Amino acid sequence: MTQAFEPQAQPTTLLFHKPYGVLSQFSPEPGSVWGTLAEHIPVAGVYAAGRLDADSEGLLLLTADGRLQQRLTDPRWGHWRRYWAQVEGTPTNGALERLNQGLLVQGQLTLPARAALLPDPDWPPRTPPIRHRLKVPSAWLQIELREGRNRQVRRMTAAVGLPTLRLIRVGIDLLDGGPAFDLSGLGPGQWRGVNLNEAQRLRRLGRAGPPGKPRPGRRA
Repeated sequence: MTQAFEPQAQPTTLLFHKPYGVLSQFSPEPGSVWGTLAEHIPVAGVYAAGRLDADSEGLLLLTADGRLQQRLTDPRWGHWRRYWAQVEGTPTNGALERLNQGLLVQGQLTLPARAALLPDPDWPPRTPPIRHRLKVPSAWLQIELREGRNRQVRRMTAAVGLPTLRLIRVGIDLLDGGPAFDLSGLGPGQWRGVNLNEAQRLRRLGRAGPPGKPRPGRRA
């Protein structure tokens, strides 16, 4: 475990750059080859507020505040999550329009998204590396969602003929007018406790009343 910044003595909410191959939980799954948060986070009593699949990377927020955890995962709040997806194939305007308007995934229509071509972010290579097919190009997309069904980004890009090769969550927006939480200063496997301003924003969110009608979905 490596640490990007000097932590609080016992942080109750923290940001973690989850590497590839790590489950969003502290307990191993029987027979699984994936690692766990326990190998990176030595803080007791915190749990992931929202999940990333083991083969996805990027920003994970962990907290000991059960009410905050519920607010961040309940789709009624509709916080935008920003992902960078490296996809196989060449995205067309039609494919991006379908992603933005919402499309049928496992028999259910997704909420409208924000999808756009992304210049190559020159992100450090993944270990293990993604697969490459010499005669098939790849491209990067930025995709923002307000919901998080199981493997949603991957299912959405596959539905428009663009299989996801690599998926990184790079930001979470609290919709309070403040800056998004992001991976600034955090390399893979690094974490930090939230600062005072971030803690105040999250505390306000934890105290907020329900904003509206529930919508389905839990994980992207």
